[in-house]
Amino acid sequence: MTDIRDLVDRLTLEEKVGLLTGRDFWTTRPAPAIGLRSMVVSDGPSGVRGPRWDEREPSLNLPSATALSAAWDLDLARAYGAALAAEARRKGVDVVLGPTVNLHRSPLGGRHFEAYSEDPELTAAVAVAYVKGLQDNGIGATPKHYVANDYETERFTADTVVGERALRELYLLPFERAVVDGGAWLVMSAYNSVNGVTASENDLLETPLNTEWGFDGVVVSDWTAVRSLAAARAAQDLVMPGPDGPWGDALVAAVRAGDIAESVVDRKVERLLRLASRVGALGTPTPPDPASSTDPASTPAADGVALARRVASAGSVLVANDGVLPLDRAALSSVAVIGHNARLARTQGGGSATVLPDRVVSPEAGIRAALPGVDVRYATGAVVQEGVAELPLAQLTNPVTGGRGVRARFLAGGAELYAEDRRTTALTWLGATAAPVAESDTLELHTRYVPTESGRASLGFAAVGTVRIFVDGVLAHERTLEPVGTDLGAALLSPPASTFEVDLVADTPVDLRVEYDIADRTGALAGMLSCTVGRGPDRADPEALIAAAAETAAACDVAVVVVGTNNRVESEGYDRADLALPGRQDDLVRAVLAANPRTVVVVNAGAPVVLPWADDAAAVLLTWFGGQEYGDALADVLLGAVEPGGRLPTTWPAAQADVPVLDVTPVDGRLCYDEGIHVGYRAWLRAGATPAWPFGHGLGYTTFAYDAVTAEVAADGTVTLRVTVTNSGARRGRTVVQAYAARPESTVDRPVRWLVGFAGVTADPGATRTVTITVPPRALAYWDGAWQYETGPVDLLVGRSATDLALTTTVTLS
Repeated sequence: MTDIRDLVDRLTLEEKVGLLTGRDFWTTRPAPAIGLRSMVVSDGPSGVRGPRWDEREPSLNLPSATALSAAWDLDLARAYGAALAAEARRKGVDVVLGPTVNLHRSPLGGRHFEAYSEDPELTAAVAVAYVKGLQDNGIGATPKHYVANDYETERFTADTVVGERALRELYLLPFERAVVDGGAWLVMSAYNSVNGVTASENDLLETPLNTEWGFDGVVVSDWTAVRSLAAARAAQDLVMPGPDGPWGDALVAAVRAGDIAESVVDRKVERLLRLASRVGALGTPTPPDPASSTDPASTPAADGVALARRVASAGSVLVANDGVLPLDRAALSSVAVIGHNARLARTQGGGSATVLPDRVVSPEAGIRAALPGVDVRYATGAVVQEGVAELPLAQLTNPVTGGRGVRARFLAGGAELYAEDRRTTALTWLGATAAPVAESDTLELHTRYVPTESGRASLGFAAVGTVRIFVDGVLAHERTLEPVGTDLGAALLSPPASTFEVDLVADTPVDLRVEYDIADRTGALAGMLSCTVGRGPDRADPEALIAAAAETAAACDVAVVVVGTNNRVESEGYDRADLALPGRQDDLVRAVLAANPRTVVVVNAGAPVVLPWADDAAAVLLTWFGGQEYGDALADVLLGAVEPGGRLPTTWPAAQADVPVLDVTPVDGRLCYDEGIHVGYRAWLRAGATPAWPFGHGLGYTTFAYDAVTAEVAADGTVTLRVTVTNSGARRGRTVVQAYAARPESTVDRPVRWLVGFAGVTADPGATRTVTITVPPRALAYWDGAWQYETGPVDLLVGRSATDLALTTTVTLS
């Protein structure tokens, strides 16, 4: 085995310090003299993009983290991690920046699609399985963002003010379990401060992470989160991105001056080399650099694609059903499929987690494929889109190659520096790229667009800066757009849009040429670029769209309405303004329900939205962001080929005003978690409020009777629950047995009840099964300067959700 300490001693101080800042946006620096190659890291956590943001190098687009956690299936979570590991190997990636284990403290959190749950136990359990799935296959996992980074507003500068007890029992717990039980090789430090100290400089990186949990891996910063040498004095190990940063020469000088001990640097380098050894980057031949070549034919493995379909169905949560589901295929002659998201579904959230799949199966396409011979009719119903949507590849001709796509040229003083042929009009250059973004003053995009319909249409762009659009050689639109807010991630990945009107004739080509001024890009955005050219939202009369959808629904045996969010509602970089569905979707659903009582409403959102018409729908199915196989998975569930296996990982409110913990907006730079340990369903129970659907809720296509529970307490305080359930329905199905603890006689403040364990069980009709749930002592402890263990009675409640608990047993702890 490599002697890491010896390797460190062979490096000069300058070489050691150099290793502690990235080589570029996505790679670490090599040290050939000691056999260390560069390591490649990539955004996750629901796909592996690789070092380039390029549609010619497609990635597996798995369902969102909320879909995975909604399955309450740890074997599935481990398979999810393993699929990402296979993707990482295919992409030449060593480290995946995931899982995201921040909590759904408020449903207004804009990035909740990327995190698991409002509950620390469920989040921790899924995270451990995910980490093991990745690392068992040689790819480093990076639980993030450490810690209390549960909102996006002012996330670079805000100070999260949180009590030590809530920090330990809620926000640190998933990280602890990912490290202690999962053995995570990395942890990512967050942008925000915690109780007055920036996360990358915070003592929390040492205690509890290193001293109590035994973490021996690398603390990598969120990108640009390290701002000073104070982070070098703390237990921050790696600064990303490179090659610039606050350490470098300044850290060398600080060590030379005796301000920082060289042993501090040595420990960081040892951790980096240990990571390299774990991922095979130390003392091994250097593999081809993934940034130097592309293989357009390389696509995700078939088993990964199959897993995407399986996760999407397993995580679908049927929250209401009057018996219309599953649909009887033999009885269907016509089906109405309605909704903007039915044709242009959201398969993932916005921001750095975005990947580019080689295909996406929409709900409409999935239902059509599953129902050959059935008259499937589509209606838009309501426009959900904001900004501009990329132009369809099938309608684009590259003027240079004559093939499908766009010609992109980087110019300086009118001279071409670089050109490439792309297959999309939504383009991002970030990290490893041959494009000379920093050296250019203009990006030119050129294509011939063939519209499929005649009439007045909206064209435009989304970008920060000045853009000119020429239509058939004539300047048609010029606008300079400023970023909204101060979040650099949102400015890059979700920029503002500008549109103009143009008359189009079906099947008549239009020459589109775009000039984007990109000179003088400095600071964090230097070398990065994004621009989308496309169609603006449909300008059709909203009332006419709703009326047409209702007419379509009335003429069919059953209607499936797909509603959801858009890329302006759920994305990295900003929180949500409210919990309403965007556009006229609520009005659409009401009209369709009035036209056809046999209406199934499918919700394509990564986090809770308010559904004021829910009680009137025949069925409501929550499907999150369903990944690239979303449409086929949805058809599987609707037609009963697969049971909707999901249970809610987060409480869904009936009205925003009912939500007990809502605030995500810092005041004077501080966001105070004044609710303490009472978050999510704990807060709902404490307030005595009734949500639309509680944490843990979900229906299947069969029913289960909860028969009995027994409990046994071991000498060390571990409680073993054995729960007997019987499938009392007519078909094979699954239930999730959930166990909650309650200490109504506690001498300290406790939640009304809290999740301490769960287990899924599948059974045939009439079959009885016994499941075992182990409750460790820590699950019943509380923090007061250390973990404290109360003696006396503990109620253990078992059932289907946080509010549907059929069985109770009481144990006495000594």
